[in-house]
This record gives sequence, structure tokens and C-alpha cells, in this order.
Amino acid sequence: MTLKAGYPFWLVKDGLPFTFPKLDHDVETDVVILGAGISGALVRYHLIEAGIQCTTVDARTIGLGSTSASTSLLQYEIDVPLYKLTDMIGKEKAERSYQLCSEAIDKIGELAKKVGIEYFERKKSLYYAAYKKDVSWLKKEFEARKAAGFDVIWLDADAVKKQYDFECFGAILSEQGAQTNAYMLAHCLLQHNVKGVENCIFDRSPVVDIKHSKNGVVLATETGYTIKAKKIVYATGYEVVNFIDKKIVDLLSTYAIVSEQYNERPFWHDEVLLWNTADPYLYIRTTPDNRVLVGGRDEDFRDPVRRDKLLKRKTKQLTNDINRLFPNLDFKPEFSWTGTFGSTKDGLPYIGEYSKLPNSYFALGFGGNGITFSLIAAEMIRDLILDKDNKDVPLFSFDR
Repeated sequence: MTLKAGYPFWLVKDGLPFTFPKLDHDVETDVVILGAGISGALVRYHLIEAGIQCTTVDARTIGLGSTSASTSLLQYEIDVPLYKLTDMIGKEKAERSYQLCSEAIDKIGELAKKVGIEYFERKKSLYYAAYKKDVSWLKKEFEARKAAGFDVIWLDADAVKKQYDFECFGAILSEQGAQTNAYMLAHCLLQHNVKGVENCIFDRSPVVDIKHSKNGVVLATETGYTIKAKKIVYATGYEVVNFIDKKIVDLLSTYAIVSEQYNERPFWHDEVLLWNTADPYLYIRTTPDNRVLVGGRDEDFRDPVRRDKLLKRKTKQLTNDINRLFPNLDFKPEFSWTGTFGSTKDGLPYIGEYSKLPNSYFALGFGGNGITFSLIAAEMIRDLILDKDNKDVPLFSFDR
């Protein structure tokens, strides 16, 4: 599956920071991780930290799938608002899902500090009403988050205008949020090693066959080599539709643009993460090198040809969106891209075991905050492999 097109900013900016070999021999390992994007990198980090021998294999050059196209906002909010999720799965489960995402932001920050990665910035988040009709339910969402213990403030239209200098109908200001560079974060995590734990990483090694049994799994690559493992972790993101025999996700297309570099930083107050209540929603962030990133204008299809043909038009639309919001910004796009992403019925990821494929675990962080979901998946899968109790596993199971 072609997951992206155009010129993802992170890939242009950072290039190929590290290289990895193709698989050119047979391998036996305790755990094989299929996929080396941000999900696979986080899973690998947690497994080797726990002393688990693992091998990572990817069909592409590392990071060139969805990870390089990520806009890398880190938010505790799930695509389904908390008050709606409460109606769907109950108050306790809904709040716990949001709390896990909030904790994941903190853990990613701690992880970045621990391994000396600079690709993490704490940011507040402003969720604003794009239309007057959205104010009533957005206030309901504010009350639900406040009741769940989140540090949030309601701002009316005048307060938003005064503090952030743009027009809307009201907003929720959240203290918790952050931004990263998922492409470089993944690459840097893949450099992390623990003495005494054997682990290998191979890219450009497509797997063409996987056999599951009660004793383990055997993977065959297109060049004829095999990987034998006791367990397999599927961290293949949106390509998971090739392995699951039931519909769990709708694949959609999204678009993103990045401005030319500004000499100064004439941006909004605190450079908070911005996103709105429109459907599809608009989301905006800054970058460390004086740029503004804008994403949205999603389409309900995944066909790469149809998706890519719209890139020029979507670039113009997103440019108009940001310039209407901040006329003084004079946003001029320099890079634009499009990619595939997934949406689930409840906005939650699928994490854990899949009974029809013995000895398998899945780390499928679908949705707008897939990076935080990937951190949650890494911890859960580590616990499952170690037979440790994790009370949150049922929240994201295939049987929910």
C-alpha cells in the first residue's frame, strides 16, 4: 500500500539519519516486530528494556511509511469526544482511555529525556468551536473533561480573541499537550540498545508469508530468508487490513502543509496546539525551525491515485484556512503531502492478542493521536509477553 505522496517535511528536513541492512540470512529470535515506524520503534524499546530478545523487520527503508507523514501532535484527546465516548462505553472506561493518553504524553517526555532525544516539546492545546452550533456540545465536553480531573479552562469568544488573536465561538484550553517529530523520534529510539540483549533491525525486507502455530511463528521474506520466533508483534499501522479478517478500521486520506521558514516567530500566544470542531477538523502547530504546520481537509477514501490528485487543491484550501484564521501570518506553503490514516468506530486503537492468529500481538494506534496510542501499546504488549497483569488490556481488545 502506498501510504503517502508529496514531500513530507520531516523527511525533507532530516533525510535518512541512519542506515540499516537488508535481511540476508535466516534468523531465530524470541520476538519479531513487523514494522519499524514509530509504533514498532516504541515496542522494540520497551521489549529490549525488559530484556526480551527481538528482531525488527520492515518492508521499506526505516520511517518511510506513515511515520514520515505524521504531523506529530501529542494530545490526550481522542477523536471521539469524552462525553460521546462515555455514552458509547461507559464513564469509567472512557475516562480511563483519556487518562492513559495523558499519561502517555508524560512518558514520551520522560523517555526522550532518558535517552537524550530532543524531539519533544510541551505545549498547551486549544480546541475551538469552528461554528456557533458547536458551542453547546463543546461546553459539555469541557465539563466532562473537568469532571475527569483534566486541567482545562473554558474561554469564550472574547477571551480567545484577546489571548490568541483569532475569531471563534469559544474554546477549551488544556494544559496537557506536546509535539514531536515522529520520524526522528522513531529513528533515535531504534538506536537504543541494552547490553546483553540481542536485537537486530532489518529494512527493505518485505515479508511475503507468515505462518502461525501454537509453537510460534515463521516469516518468509521475498528473498527466501526466514525468521523464526516465539511471538510476533504486528506494528504495520494501516496495512494491518492485510492480516485481520474483520473490519476494524476505515481508511481515509488526510493532507498537510508546512510554511516557508519565518525570520522571526510571529505566531500566536504560547504557540499552543490548535484544532477545531469542524468535520474534518483543522489542526495547526509550529516547528522548532520557525515554520507553521497545518493539516486537515480529510477525504473518505484511501485510493492513492484519487488521494494524490487532490494534493494541489488541498494545499490551496489549507493555505486559505490558516490565512483566514491569522491574516497577519501571511502563510506561504513550502512543503505539502498527503497520507492514509485510520478511524475506528469509537476512536480507540486495537492493541493486544488476536485469537485467530496464535502467538500474535497487535499495536494499532489508529486515530489522530496514534503516537500516544503506540506508547500505550508498547507497554501493554511488553506486559502480555511477560505474563504481567495489565488491567487496561480489555479497553483496546479486538473483542470489545
